[in-house]
Amino acid sequence: MNPPVSPSSGTPEPAGPPPAASSLDTAAARNLATTAKTPPQNQAVSPRWLLRVLPWVQVRGGTFRVNRRLTHTLGNGRVEFVSTGAAVSVIPAELTELPALRGLSDPAALEELAAACVQHEYPADAVVAEAGRPVDQVLLIAHGKVRRTGPGPYGAERHLDVLAGGDFAGDGALAGPPGDWAFTLRTLTRATVLALPLSSVRAAAARRPALAAHLAAHAARPLRPRNRRGEADISVASGHVGEPVLPGTFVDYEASPREYELSVAQTVLRVHSRVADLYNEPMNQVEEQLRLTVEALRERQEHELVNNREFGLLHNADLRQRIHTRSGPPTPEDLDELISRRRKTRYLLAHPRAIAAIGRACTARGLYPEPVEVDGARVHAWRGIPLLPCDKIPVSPEGTSSVLALRTGEKDQGVVGLHQTGIPEEYEPSLNVRFMGINDQAVLSYLVSAYYSAAVLVPDALGILEDVDV
Repeated sequence: MNPPVSPSSGTPEPAGPPPAASSLDTAAARNLATTAKTPPQNQAVSPRWLLRVLPWVQVRGGTFRVNRRLTHTLGNGRVEFVSTGAAVSVIPAELTELPALRGLSDPAALEELAAACVQHEYPADAVVAEAGRPVDQVLLIAHGKVRRTGPGPYGAERHLDVLAGGDFAGDGALAGPPGDWAFTLRTLTRATVLALPLSSVRAAAARRPALAAHLAAHAARPLRPRNRRGEADISVASGHVGEPVLPGTFVDYEASPREYELSVAQTVLRVHSRVADLYNEPMNQVEEQLRLTVEALRERQEHELVNNREFGLLHNADLRQRIHTRSGPPTPEDLDELISRRRKTRYLLAHPRAIAAIGRACTARGLYPEPVEVDGARVHAWRGIPLLPCDKIPVSPEGTSSVLALRTGEKDQGVVGLHQTGIPEEYEPSLNVRFMGINDQAVLSYLVSAYYSAAVLVPDALGILEDVDV
């Protein structure tokens, strides 16, 4: 209500004294009341789906050894490059990733071959190599994406795969007959390609006996029988009649199996004794401090399981299990190819922005995949496989990310988490809290430690769809 206005002056009359209170004011009442309050809230907490879905294996002694059958690796790595301005060159030692040059120990020969590489820039939708043409150079993809296609059974082109930075083609001509290109390479984006002419290789071999001997030995080396996974073959006879001589065989093992040591995330929690003694109602201050500290350690644990260069999933996927999107955004075809690389794909993990990009691609096609239930929560899915968000998977400044496909569990030779329970002063499984004492400032210190790692039991247990445009 507006204050009364004086008729003569038109100005408001001064307000009178406020009415006397007839009951206790709420501000005064709060002094005698216990307020309802929440525990300290934490915005940095995420669902941590990876920690929830990984089967955890007990690791006694702190080390986990993965024994495998012997695998014959034939240089299926990736080549690395350096750039100076617009000029791109291959690192000479990286040429040993080519099968015919693997094990070559002549640095001068590798430097000569690296210097012979010629840089080419291609626009999008340009032909780099055409099927049926003679192979006269080895192609090293330094940047961009290149689609590899071949003739299909009905005359149309058939999509084979996508090559990206670090991949190469035509390397079989280094030690064997050049032959013709069996496929066509066409750029999907702007691409930088280094070409190593076979004529330069032959000229270098003529000048350097070590290189010539290495290439000749590679060409003459018999291929040991292997199965489709690259493992040493087990000879078996079948379909025979009578009493033929059966083949003898044995299962060869890797001589130096990989061992995973448990990693650790640690911090020192400090609480003043006065706080711990006097301010514990209605919530225990030490317990709340510890709860928030454990949340931070678990967040770091999941980050390390994804990104650690020693055991993180992004860095431990086999190169043959890494594929690239056919265009830019993740399409249903890309997801189908990703899950087809292994049996029993149990989970897909992606950054929330990548999941949104997958949703847009599906909606554009008129596809609306049914969600599934995991641990009582409804989540996105593809082909019935849960598509779980994981914000620890990085998104590059260019706006690209990755999608992980996992088969999990020891029984299925999948991906497993590693920990050790029953450690001294354990607070949670494989996480302990140790009292470190009180210093001269009356501050209590607690050492909080979490022990963990992850192992990929066989290469096809983990696959990655790379360079996903989000």
